[in-house]
Formats: sequence, C-alpha cells, structure tokens
Amino acid sequence: MPANLADLRVQIDALDKELLVLLNRRALVAEQVGEIKRREGTPFFRPDRVAQVIERIQQANRGPLKSEHVAAVWREIMSACLALESPVRVAYLGPSGTFSEEAALQFFGASIEHVPCISIDEVFRATAAGSASYGVVPVENSTEGVVSRSLDLFLSSPLHIVGELSLMVRHHLLRLSESLENIEALYAHPQALAQCQGWLRTHLPNVERRTASSNAEGARLAAGNPAWAAIASDRAAAQFGLYTVAHAIQDDAFNRTRFAVVCLPQTLPSPPASGKDCISLVVSVPNRPGAVHDILVPLKAHGVSMTRFESRPARSGEWDYYFYIDLQGHPSQDHVKAALDDLQRLCAFYKVLGAYPASD
Repeated sequence: MPANLADLRVQIDALDKELLVLLNRRALVAEQVGEIKRREGTPFFRPDRVAQVIERIQQANRGPLKSEHVAAVWREIMSACLALESPVRVAYLGPSGTFSEEAALQFFGASIEHVPCISIDEVFRATAAGSASYGVVPVENSTEGVVSRSLDLFLSSPLHIVGELSLMVRHHLLRLSESLENIEALYAHPQALAQCQGWLRTHLPNVERRTASSNAEGARLAAGNPAWAAIASDRAAAQFGLYTVAHAIQDDAFNRTRFAVVCLPQTLPSPPASGKDCISLVVSVPNRPGAVHDILVPLKAHGVSMTRFESRPARSGEWDYYFYIDLQGHPSQDHVKAALDDLQRLCAFYKVLGAYPASD
C-alpha cells in the first residue's frame, strides 16, 4: 500500500530533525576551526576552500537533487558556519535590493554582515579602511561594457581581486500601481537606463529619465511617489513594496554583469591555483609606435591567452592610456610567470590587480 501524504510529511519532519542535529554538529566543529584560525592568524574566509567543498559534494551527489541546487544549499551551510567562526562584513553598492547585494549573497551566502554603500567609491573606501572585510564591485556588463569608475579606482587602491561572479541581470519596471499610465519620471542607475533604452523608447518615450546612485535607490524613490517608476530587481520590488509592471525589460535577454570581490592582501592573500584561473592587470606603455603591439608579444611567445583588453585615458593631458588586461592562468605556472616577467619589462606602469578563480 503506497504511503499517503500524512505519512510522507511525518517522514520529512523526522528527516528535518536529523538534518538539524547534523548541521549543529558541523557548526560545533566549525567553531573549533575558528578558534584555531584565530590563534594562528589565518584567514577565516577561503573562497578556494568553499569551492573545493562544493565541488566534492557535487561529485558525491547521486540525485535527485540537481548539482546547482546542492551547491546553493552547501554555500548557505558554509556561510552560516563561517558566521560562527567570524562574521564576514561585505561592502557593496546599496541600498538593500541592488544587484551588487545579490552578487554578494551569491558569493558569500546569506550569513554576512551587510555594509551597503552609497557609491562604488565608498565600497573601495570602506574595504580599504577595514570597515568591511570584503567589497563587491561591478566591473563589466555584457551589454554596456566596462564599469569605468571601478576600473579607475583600481589604479590607486591597495585592494586586490580574490574572486569574481557573473550574475544574470533582469531589469523590471516597478511602481506603486500596476499600470504603465501616468508615469511622470523614471529612476534608475545610468547603466540600467542604457541597458533598457530600446524598451523605454517603445513603451515610455515621453517619460523623463532620472539617474539614481543605484537601481535600489531609484526603487526607494519610486516608493514615495505614485507618479514615479523605477528600473530595478525582484529584490528591490519586495524590499520597497512595489508592483512589477513589466518583467525583464532589458534589451539583451542574456544580460549579465561581472562583479569582482576585493579585499586588502592582509585580509586574504591571492588564492592558490585552482586549475581555472584569471589574472587581471593594468599597464601603460611609452607613447611610441608599436608599443601596444610589443606588450602582446610575450603572451603569444609563452602561450598565454588574453580574455580582455580595455583602454582608459590616463587623464595626464598627454593622450596617454592605461590598458586593463585579463589573462588565463595563474602566476604559479611557469609559462605564465615567464610571460608576466617579459611583459613587465616593457611597461612604464605595471600593476597586478589580482589572480583568482575564474567564474563559470
């Protein structure tokens, strides 16, 4: 005779109690780990260790749970246990409800201490000053390209990159009512306005567009005036009690934003090689014919693949440029180290921004 719903629920309740006992046993061990790390002065958060544990659990998984769901569950378990060792303070572009907050939660898990900041500049300042252990900043969007302010701040910042995350970005039109009618002003971050300009030209051609420091800030403003609307996320809609009037209005259905996780080197040194790594650096070269070509030669000679090459003006008034480069590999690999050494000798300015596991 097959089990009925009531019987199955009894089984689930019993399994939940067993899971809770095991989770608390894991938490007690994590507290002991925290004590050892505290005595030895070693980092509490290790993204490479998190990745190793999740990969091992996924390999052991025999279903029916999907591997990506197992990864999400274990990330939260490890986040909660880490909070017992030492709470992780993470700075990001706020207020609550931004995609930057979502990226922070996906990378670190939900058991973090939130440090929402009013600007990307403030994320860098808070992390460099120690008000936050880590910062999460947007660096590139698949539709609009690089986030210029983040790249500029890396030039003089003591922070380095220890991880990255690629986040699917879906922009929604939010407001206090469920209608597209009688909208006088629309608030959003400039990047979001640019990513949705095709939809806005078609559906709200005469509505005034106003920039906000973040999409969540735009949602907060729209929550205070029924004639205003905002472009923001599902999290922002829930946070500020807004209706989603139009879903996924971004022009690119596969719109993604890449975020960098940054910290001081004394908080966490560069992670060891994972087998799938990225090196980010910024360089400048003497202003002479062929100089840019010359810096690419060592990469080809040593078989190192370049995945990104961006230029930014040096603001020296002399038409000089900084070049932001991403390479595949890790400095501990001989051929990569040889390429970096040869490249550095050709540069007037050379700075490694970080070597870290590449996101999927």
